[in-house]
This record gives sequence, structure tokens and C-alpha cells, in this order.
Amino acid sequence: MKLYYDKHAKDPIYYAQQGFRNGKKTTTKNVAKIGKHSDLLKITSDPLSYAKKQIQKYNDELKNNKVSMEVVIDFDEKIKSSNDLVSSSNRVNMGYFILQKIYHDLKINTFFKKVISDSKITFDPDQVNRFLTYARILEPDSKLGTYDHLCRYYEQPTFEYVHMLRTMDILAQHYDEYISHLFKHSNNIVPRDTSVCYFDCSNYYFEIECDDEDYVDEVTGEILKGLRKYGPSKEHKPNPIVEMGLFMDSRGIPISMCINSGSDNEQTCAVPLEKKMTQMLDGKKFIYCADAGLGSLNIRKFNSMGGRSFIVTQSIKKLSDTLKKAVFNDCSYKLLSNDRPVTIEEMKLFDKNDKGNLDLYNDSVYKIVKADKAVDLGLYEEKVLKNGKTKKVKSKGIVKQNLIITFSRKMMEYQRYIRNKQIERAKKILKSNDPECIKKGPHDVTRFIKRNSISKSGDKVIDSYYIDQSVIDEEEKYDGYYAIATNLDEDVKTIIEISSKRYKIEDCFRVMKTNFSARPVHHRNRERIIAHFMVCYTALLIYRLLEVKLDDYGTHFTTENIIETLKNMEVINVQDMYYQSIYNGSQVCTALNAVFELGLVKKYYQPKELNKKIKNILT
Repeated sequence: MKLYYDKHAKDPIYYAQQGFRNGKKTTTKNVAKIGKHSDLLKITSDPLSYAKKQIQKYNDELKNNKVSMEVVIDFDEKIKSSNDLVSSSNRVNMGYFILQKIYHDLKINTFFKKVISDSKITFDPDQVNRFLTYARILEPDSKLGTYDHLCRYYEQPTFEYVHMLRTMDILAQHYDEYISHLFKHSNNIVPRDTSVCYFDCSNYYFEIECDDEDYVDEVTGEILKGLRKYGPSKEHKPNPIVEMGLFMDSRGIPISMCINSGSDNEQTCAVPLEKKMTQMLDGKKFIYCADAGLGSLNIRKFNSMGGRSFIVTQSIKKLSDTLKKAVFNDCSYKLLSNDRPVTIEEMKLFDKNDKGNLDLYNDSVYKIVKADKAVDLGLYEEKVLKNGKTKKVKSKGIVKQNLIITFSRKMMEYQRYIRNKQIERAKKILKSNDPECIKKGPHDVTRFIKRNSISKSGDKVIDSYYIDQSVIDEEEKYDGYYAIATNLDEDVKTIIEISSKRYKIEDCFRVMKTNFSARPVHHRNRERIIAHFMVCYTALLIYRLLEVKLDDYGTHFTTENIIETLKNMEVINVQDMYYQSIYNGSQVCTALNAVFELGLVKKYYQPKELNKKIKNILT
């Protein structure tokens, strides 16, 4: 602060004046009135010296973050007019400071400096990528929507929309380098446990009328497959899709990803991505873990070499009759908790309401069955015919592996409860609807409905429908059973525990699709589509690192709780003099500030204080 008064006035008024820097804008305001010269003469013989001492006092208080300010409010003052189409809020978010801390620790700025060192780019692609990533977590929108709302962040970035598109081009051009860079530097934030690598695939749809055509590369003459293609989708949407393959570590943190055409078989993308990941891990041994759909013979063979291992779920219904006989043969089963011999019959018949049986009710039984022949596991491989077409045939390969068969009374009862609900729905359909009008599927309730057609010679065929008890009986045989195929010789409990963590990779896709709104995708250019998912991947990585750091601190919150807190951490500019927090404290807020030590818990902030926080994060 400094002293201000009119030196030419006969009876000047002394003010405490302070300069404020808010971004690029600098403002000087009179924040306190010390007094009129004539009035001060009543308490001191030297008003000027008295005023200078008051200024010194104010500066001492300012150093201790305590200051008194005069805020003049004119209730007749009008809001500032502008040519903007839509009015904007004066609130700005600073919750992204926490995301910025992790982003900076990933040293992504050094990646961009390296890849653009020989170019003539005049904008900062790192800044663009930063805010694309923050927006994907906090306010997911199209790229244009993100550009229109950049004013919602404290830093108020000023890059252009075309710079966002150009940054996406840079990302796509350096895809492998970028993914590898993120993994390498994420180890500096949280130690990565890659002893088990989980893999899964998911589809992302586009709201377009037709898929992409294949095209010929003008330089190499290579035929390139279109990215947006029609393919199988769990949502049954009639839209072209792309396929994302994702690897994560045992703590749920992403390791690598790939983007493929929506019509590609998901099993074909696992091994190529795994080869790249093996290079990233410097050849370290790991266990490949996935569900049955990503456990083909080729994948199992690949993960039986180089010190790698596999754990994949196995469909019992697809087993050969020989292995099914071994599964349902009620001998050699043991309790998972203590290896005590027990039969399936005992597990089905004990009184679950007896408190003495509670541990048994929560327990499972298991047996190990050798299953080296791929044909016994119902595995197929593609055979190339003489005409160049491919055909799926039963595999005759051999891979050394065991089947771990488990049975759970609790799971059996849950599956039967769900089925009984479905049977009730099927009965209602028989009463009120035509079953032929209802779409059928392997898990649809209409699978229990059977049609019986009767016709006498020359007469009209009469259809009747009824509940097929044989289908119900066949499904009930498998209730409570579960199978895992593995070439590991580890303890069964350990293998089952590893497999049980596959839900985390499903949660990764849930976060991207639900919380980050990664779909529908609003791009048509191949490179931009890939870059869009690179931004989503970066956002997922940063969020997972944040989540793990909170877990290590001893706190755990839902995705919704964390993101909502970060979104609500907003401040409002008060006459360019200071910022006032407009959010309340919470458990999430307390934990975030304890872990990242950014001090975002105050009610008031000076602009220079927030500017210093940003500078400290980015340097």
C-alpha cells in the first residue's frame, strides 16, 4: 500500500491506496480513508507523518494477511454492457489447481517442448492440452463448448479454437510417445504396480448416419480401414462405433490404450497392444488378466511366453462334456477358507439361517481341473481358406493350464433370484403381448418362452406359447459355479483375488463414459477421433492418480463426490481487489488440501496469492 492525497489541495484527504493485478489487468484503488487534513489536526500536529505511519501499519497487517478495506457499493450502478451473445458468470473455478498439480508432475510440458522443438508453432499446445483435460473432468463438452467456457477457469486462457484442433493433431501424430511418456512419469507420482495388468475393451458410438469407407493411402498405396464402423454393441445402438482397448495396473491406474475400428474383433487388439506395453515395462514379467471374451488361444499362448502368465475367466457352458463331467462330479471340492473337504450337496443344503453357518454361507468351495486342450475349453481360431476368406474353427492347440472351479451358495441364490424375476416377466408377456414382437437375446426374458405350432392337413397353423421348463432347468445346473483358467501355480486364493479386481477396469470405462462424457464423439477426422480419446485417457489417468493418493492418505470417496467438490471450488472477483470463496468446507475438500497442500481452504484470497499458487505449481 502507499499514501495518496492531492498535493495541490489546501485541505487534502489522505487515502491508503493499493494496486491489484488480476491476470493481465492492473487496478489501483483507494482501500481506506485515513482522514481529512483539518480533521487530523485535532489529534496530531503533523497529519502527513500520521498518515504515513498508518500506511506502515496497513502494510504490516497486509503481510499477516489481515487488512481493512473500504468497499463502496452503489445500488444504482448498472452492470457492464458487452457485445457477448450470452451473459457469463463472474465465478471462476480454482478446483482445477489440484488437477494441475498432477498434470505438471506428469511433465507433459516437456513432452510438448520436445515434439514441437523443430516447428514454428506460435501457440502453447501444453496450455491447450491442460485445459482440454481439466474440462473433460470438470465440465465435459464438445471442443467448441469447452472453448466457449474457458472464462470459467481462474487463469482465463486466451488461445483460439483452431489451436485446440492443431494440438489434437500434434497428439495424434505422437500417439505412442505420449502414452509412453505418461506411464513413465506417472511412476514419480504414485509407485506403479504392474505385476498384474488387466485388459478390457469397450465401444464408443457416433451419432452419424453411415460408417466410414475404407480408403487408400496416397503415399504408400496401403488400404486403410475406416475407423467408425458398424459392430456389436452392448447398447444395441444402430450407430457406427470405435473400439478402445485399455490396460490398467492392479491399483486401477491406466497403463496403455489403443483405438481400433468398430468392426474389428476385440481379441485381435490385445496382443499388439501388449507387445507395445511390454516395451514400456522394459520386459518386466506380469500377469495378464481379462474376462472370457479376451482369453482366446492366441492370447493365452502369447502370455505363456517371456515369463508372462494369464488369468482369464472361463465359460463353463462352453466346456467339453469331459470337463463338464469333472465340474459336476461332486468330489475333490475344498473350502476356500481352510481347504477342508466338502461336497456341493452339503453347500446347497445347510441351514443358512443358523448363525453358526454364517461363515460357511459367505465361503466358497473350489477344485482344480487340468485343461490343456483348447478344444475342451470351447476355444476357436480363425482359419484362412483358399479363397482368402476366414472361417472360425475349433482350436486343436494345447496350452498348459488349469481350471479353477468355484461354487458359492450365496451366488447360486442370487442368480436364481434374478432368474425367477425374469420368469415372472416372461409370464406377464405371455398374458399381454405377442412374444414374437419382443426382441430376443441370450439374456432376454423371452428365452424362457417357447412356441408350439400345430396344424392339421391343409388347415391354418396355430401358434401357442408357454414357459419352457427345460431351459430353466438347464440354466439352473450352472447356478453358483464359476471358472477361471490360468497357467499360474500360485495359491488358489491369490488367483481368485487377482481375478476379482477386474471390476476396476469396468469402472474405468464407466468413469470415461458417464463422468467424462467420452461419447457420443463429435469428430469425423481419424486423427481427431484418436486425439479425443487421448485427452479422455489423460483425464482418466490424472483422476485415478488423484484417487489413489487420497486412498493412500486413508480416505476414499466416490467419483461423483470428488468431481463435484472440484467443480464447486469456485471464487468470485470482488471489485478486482480480492477473491471470495463461494464454496463450503467438506470432507473431500479437507482431504484434497491435506494431500496436495495447496491451501485452498481460505475464505478470501488476494489476486497475487492465487497467481503465486499457479506459478509454484507450474515451475
